[in-house]
Order: sequence, then structure tokens, then C-alpha cells
Amino acid sequence: MAKQDYYEILGVARNASEAELKKAYRRLAMKYHPDRNQGDAKAEEQFKAAKEAYEVLSDPQKRAAYDQFGHAGVDPSAAPGGGGFRGGGSFSDIFDDVFGDIFGGRSGGRQAYRGADLRYDLELSLEDAVQGVTVKVKIPTHVKCGSCNGSGAKKGTSPTTCTTCGGQGQVRMQQGFFSIQQTCPRCKGAGKIITDPCATCHGSGQVQESKTLSVKIPAGVDTGDRIRLAGEGEPGENGGPPGDLYVQVRIKPHPLFTRVGNDLACEMPISFATAALGGELDVPTLGGRVRLKIPPETQTGKVFRLRGKGVRSIQQRGVGDLLCKVVVETPVHLNQKQKELLQQFEETLQERKEKHNPKTRSWLDGVKQFFEDLKP
Repeated sequence: MAKQDYYEILGVARNASEAELKKAYRRLAMKYHPDRNQGDAKAEEQFKAAKEAYEVLSDPQKRAAYDQFGHAGVDPSAAPGGGGFRGGGSFSDIFDDVFGDIFGGRSGGRQAYRGADLRYDLELSLEDAVQGVTVKVKIPTHVKCGSCNGSGAKKGTSPTTCTTCGGQGQVRMQQGFFSIQQTCPRCKGAGKIITDPCATCHGSGQVQESKTLSVKIPAGVDTGDRIRLAGEGEPGENGGPPGDLYVQVRIKPHPLFTRVGNDLACEMPISFATAALGGELDVPTLGGRVRLKIPPETQTGKVFRLRGKGVRSIQQRGVGDLLCKVVVETPVHLNQKQKELLQQFEETLQERKEKHNPKTRSWLDGVKQFFEDLKP
């Protein structure tokens, strides 16, 4: 009886890709597996046929032989002289190849783990954040234990291979026709058992120390910015790569300035006389003093913008401004003469109040209109 064509068994074209072959075999294996079709001889035969077809077509050499010579190229019983190829391997091998990426697959040894990331909170002055600075940070880290040379076992002893997993760190569990791989419960994936642990590191193979790093803080950083130092975190396990260190920046409050993006803001108190008559003031900036001219009749709340006296963008795309908000300060602790002079001054203003206090006049008009609107 002639054997059915392997491509027809899997239901794929003769130029099907490796991914298409695997997908077709997965579908048939799930459908006809004996565990799901107990007592069904026909399903078992279809499952075996699909397995045989995939075993041949998934191997480039066997597939080439099959495409050229048919079944005679891969089945020695069908070829004169006993030539051709024949697949070795058990069902579990090929099942792992197809379903291993879903149910754990095979492992070549202990699993490597990336080290944990670390965080360091760095507090900076506004001046250092604006100008940039290099700081020294001291962080805890784990290094190889010198007493046991990192083995975790007491000096003079050695770890023994775990008998549960045979040193692989992984065990295979069979659930129906699914093969699930898990971390060995005895050695926790290490592949070895330490019966007499090192007194210094208590069997971990590592001890905690501190290391000092130089961190270059770029000009323009702000609260919330993070600087990543690759590979300066916790060391990995079983040969895995180390984690990273993240330096979290926080800017300390400044006695004069508040940062708003790349701008700096400050309040500038001036006397009543300076606000009315005008004058000049020395304004502090992070780069030194600047002489600012106050025009006459300046009102409280007026904001003066000093271009380029703010913070340089961390992307080096420009410099912000310094925003100086005027606060007219009411004089306090007046003596009798000063009070009398102010009273006389106030009386002179009443002669043409709307001229000297235009905002007061407009506000009073608004109040009057408000009460008029409330009348029934």
C-alpha cells in the first residue's frame, strides 16, 4: 500500500516555510493526540502519520531527500539496498521542538537572571543643577565572597550536584500530553546543593560592600530627572548581566529663585517711593548682579523679564529667562511725623482721585453697578 504524501498529511504546500510546517503539526498533534482520543485507533494512526511527516519535513536534509526521491529517500525499508535517511529521536524530542516555546521546552542548564536595578536619590542645589557638576555617590553592592571564593560552601568543602534535577536547575513535569518545565524545588534553580554553608556569606556566595562612583550631572537637570548608569546595579545570578543604577535627581528649595521649566522666577520688593517715582535696583541672578531700571508709576505685580538669565535646557536648545515680579512694600513702624506726611499726601490725592488712582475709580464703579443689578 502506497504511503500518503507528507505534504498532504500536514495539509501544506510543497514550498511551505518552517513556520507553516510547525503550525500545521501543532494543529494536528493537538487534534489527534492519543491522550485526547483514548481508544480511537484511527486518531492514533493520524497522529503517528503527522509526527512522521513533520519529523522528515522539518529536517532540511531529510526534506531535500524526500523532495528528490519521495519516501525511498527517507525510509530505508522502501529503498533498494537500504539507503536513505531515518530519523532518530523519540516523540518527546520532536514534541519539545514544536511545543517547547509554550510549555517550557528544554534547558541547557541553570537559568541566568539579570541583576536588580538600584535607585539612588541625589539632592542638588539649584546652582549645581543649572551649571552641572560631578558628584561622588556611595552605594551598597554585592561582591564575591572572599572566604569561599563565591561557591557559598565552607572553606575546604564544595557544593554537590542536586540529585533531583541532575544539576540542570530545572525539572520536567508531565501533565497529560503536555510537558511543563519548572525550577527545581530542591536547589531553587542553582543546580547544586550546599550542605555546609560558608559562615561569612551564609551560602549565598556574595557579601555586601559599598562602592563609590563618580556621576557626571549634566547642566540643566531638574527634579524628577533620572541618570542611568548601565551595569552598576546588583550583579546577575548564574552568569546573568548586572542591573543598572538610576540616580534620581531632586533640587533643593532656593531662598531666592523658583524654577519654572527653563525659567527662574523671583519676587522683588520695592518701596512705595521707588514704585511711584522710579529708580534702579541691583537684581541677583545665578551669574551675578544685574542693574534693573524701574520706570515711574510701576504697579505691584508687574513682571520684568531678563532674557537669558534662566536655565540652559538639558538638550542645549536655549536658555530660559529670569522673571522678576514687583511687590510694592507698604512701610511699617511709622513715626508720628511720617504718618502726618502721608496723611497730607493722601489729602492732595483726593483733589483729583480719578487721575491718581484710576484702578480704584473703575473698581468703585464696578461695585456700584453690582449693587444696582441686585435691586429688584
